[in-house]
Amino acid sequence: MTATPRGSGATSRILARLRPQREKLPRDILVMLAAAFLIALGFGLVAPVLPQFATTFGVGNTEAAVIVAIFAFMRLAFAPAGGYLIGRFGERPVYVAGLLIVALSTAACAFAQSYWQLLLFRGFGGAGSVMFTVASMALVIRLAPPRSRGRVSGAYASAFLIGNVCGPIVGGLLAGLGLRVPFLAYAAALIVAALVVQTQLSHERRGADGAQKRGPVMRFGEALATGTYRSALLSSFANGWATFGVRMATVPLFAAAAFGAGPQAAGLALAVFAAGNAAALSFSGRLADSLGRKPMMISGLLVAGLATAAIGATHDLPWFLAASTLAGVGSGLFGPAQQAAVADVIGSERSGGKVLAVYQMTSDVGAIVGPVVAGLLADRLGFGWAFGATGGIMVVAAAGWLATREPLRNASS
Repeated sequence: MTATPRGSGATSRILARLRPQREKLPRDILVMLAAAFLIALGFGLVAPVLPQFATTFGVGNTEAAVIVAIFAFMRLAFAPAGGYLIGRFGERPVYVAGLLIVALSTAACAFAQSYWQLLLFRGFGGAGSVMFTVASMALVIRLAPPRSRGRVSGAYASAFLIGNVCGPIVGGLLAGLGLRVPFLAYAAALIVAALVVQTQLSHERRGADGAQKRGPVMRFGEALATGTYRSALLSSFANGWATFGVRMATVPLFAAAAFGAGPQAAGLALAVFAAGNAAALSFSGRLADSLGRKPMMISGLLVAGLATAAIGATHDLPWFLAASTLAGVGSGLFGPAQQAAVADVIGSERSGGKVLAVYQMTSDVGAIVGPVVAGLLADRLGFGWAFGATGGIMVVAAAGWLATREPLRNASS
């Protein structure tokens, strides 16, 4: 009989938790990942050229910024209606309808003849965008195996990230054919994504009569009564403030003011953030399924918060890029765990349209409020205070998770 070395059993158990056996993802999840890549790819085509296209109508930088802001405003305003539609008609019809609305509005942007037409068409697209965003979250929650929710959330975020990285590259090439061409390409990508979801998604609840069957609807008050959901709302707000707001609006201004650098430095900061995010997403979802949601939320928010605060204290470009990279790593650490935690609250057998709509709204509110507050702080007290406050919001969100019960224990449904 061969003696087992002391400690080998403990080592095996630790490795089993850190590197759990990977189950094969369901086919429907792979369909959702393909659609997510197409959507993100198309968005990346339009994002770099949209402000420049707006200025072709003889408006200034402020009016061009409004074209970008109207999309986010309409997402926020229409989110409650999107949640209601999911509860009324189901996830897939709302998802496909949202994609087609954005496709129609984007194609219309390509043929806009005035600034006000462009503003109207772009705002219409924001309503469709929140429809498919909330519906896609609901579908992923329903389709993902409960034991693999973190890994699925990480894979979904990675598909979006890859599409967002590839999109501007392709969009830059298409812009040489004219500023209207990327809009048509984005509309085409959305139509393809809608066709993929409509024809390839097979997982449907159906009753004995063959009609689609929808599960019970989770009430918003029921979700709000759980500590996990309240903590997720707080961290979603902080993530919207820092990642979708300050990172896009304030980081470029800081790069110009602190280093005398142009758009190249800001572009590098966004690129290294994405690289750090991608590196963390390669393993954070699996850890959220093995170690738990709570450790990943706390560690990720702390890393992202402290790194974001450190950005405002940097005085040379290498440290600025290093802090941006670390902020991306932190975001990638907690992102899959956050969505998986919300999925644990709702479960696979219930519809959570309104619950998910409010969750999405908190991120949108943060993305709108964050840059405004950071801009005021930067103007009056300096960029150090702006980034310090932003990082502090994320640290507060991490503290909120300290008192939260681990949701993975209840993730069996």
